[in-house]
Amino acid sequence: MILGVSGASGLIYAVRALKFLLAAEYAVELVASKSTYMVWQAEQNIRMPVEPLQQEQFWRQQAGVGVEQGKLCCHHWGDVGANIASGSYRTLGMVVLPCSMSTVAKLAAGLSSDLLERASDVQLKEGRKLVLVPRETPFSLIHLRNLTMLAEAGARIVPAIPAWYHKPQTIEDLVDFVVARALDQLDIDCIPIQRWQGRD
Repeated sequence: MILGVSGASGLIYAVRALKFLLAAEYAVELVASKSTYMVWQAEQNIRMPVEPLQQEQFWRQQAGVGVEQGKLCCHHWGDVGANIASGSYRTLGMVVLPCSMSTVAKLAAGLSSDLLERASDVQLKEGRKLVLVPRETPFSLIHLRNLTMLAEAGARIVPAIPAWYHKPQTIEDLVDFVVARALDQLDIDCIPIQRWQGRD
């Protein structure tokens, strides 16, 4: 599957998704937008490496997952010749987590100025699953119209809104619920969350 990471706040969502995907032995193609570098610096005071092999080590370290778990391939944001830029490269689908409103706007307009946008566009044109997890509030009318256009084109919109019925005790509990619901859209169930069982 493809994990896209845009320049929205909330990189913990991407880190937790990667942790569980690799622990479940999924093969993950990861592409982070250019803005993601700045967000890492702003949120964690950490410099994300530019070189893909160093990025793989970086993401595994952040997720606390060893090299023996899963398969991770990182791509440079500008490498529009990468495998995930082609519709002939088969995937389970793609999750953009978190997804900025800038990325939403470009996808809604059909723009592919970097690899994250191109890979997302490929999922739509091939009729594959594209899951967008916007982390913004409030939504402007422009945001809502762009999200509606993408939903009409086949994307699944999963806002970063946690539930409370599972009685979360930590920030990770809240984050993991959102990540699990996003991965549900790809029929991936690898996060141990308490799901709603109905009332007794």
